[in-house]
Amino acid sequence: MLGVSASGPLMAGASAPALAIAFWRNALGTIAIAPVVAPRARRELATLGRDLWRTTVFAGVMLAVHFATWVTALKMTSVAAATAMVSMQVVFVVVIDRFRGELTPRSVIGGISLAIVGVLVITGVDFSLSARALVGDLLALVGGLTAALYMIAGSRVRERLSTGSYTVACYGICAATLLVACVVAQVEMVDFSGRTWLAIVGVTICAQLLGHSVLNHLLAVMSPGLISLLLLLEVPGAAILAGIFLDQTPPVGVYAGLALILAGLVVVVLRRPPSAPAIAD
Repeated sequence: MLGVSASGPLMAGASAPALAIAFWRNALGTIAIAPVVAPRARRELATLGRDLWRTTVFAGVMLAVHFATWVTALKMTSVAAATAMVSMQVVFVVVIDRFRGELTPRSVIGGISLAIVGVLVITGVDFSLSARALVGDLLALVGGLTAALYMIAGSRVRERLSTGSYTVACYGICAATLLVACVVAQVEMVDFSGRTWLAIVGVTICAQLLGHSVLNHLLAVMSPGLISLLLLLEVPGAAILAGIFLDQTPPVGVYAGLALILAGLVVVVLRRPPSAPAIAD
């Protein structure tokens, strides 16, 4: 969990454009895992039909939008606020499943309501600080929504692909999408300081490879509900690390909203029917 929690502070502290950070994180992650999973991935991806390929591409593009909006949010608002907002992906998954006909227990609706109150508290506090921080909050919410869409689309493809095959395909599509965005936006992609490159490599190793790869492996031996609860520890963990290493001390209201969001999400995770957790950050 330390590796996952370090993701936000590392990206917030890197002196590089948000799109470039998002691209390199996924590109380096793809390069690192591709040689390991290539033989099996080649066989499995060759068996995918056109429909599942479209779903895989959609998942990769949604992951790209998730990273683009979330990393940008980290540059505009506090790590605590951005991480809390993006964790609302759990709520978005429930809401989307509700529209798809899945029954939602009243306790889950109560948890969602509590989390939404937390969102309103944080956005209210940030609105009083600056319009920039408020925009950052909203971008992080978009990051949460696109992470939910990525997870829902991925759940279909994962029925046919192993974790490694799906990961290399999705991260590769994500990196390609972000590369196009970087070129169109004409952002700097290579002329960074050594410290910034260390941060980019660090977030790739800590979050992309160690953090989420380990969590994907644990899915085979632990319940999805327990892993989802573990993932929620990223929110306070990221806030603590940002306070220590980035000297970020948001107003008390942000921490109050963060607590409400966490409390609501715990209820959602515990009371929702079992399903795969969201592992997108």
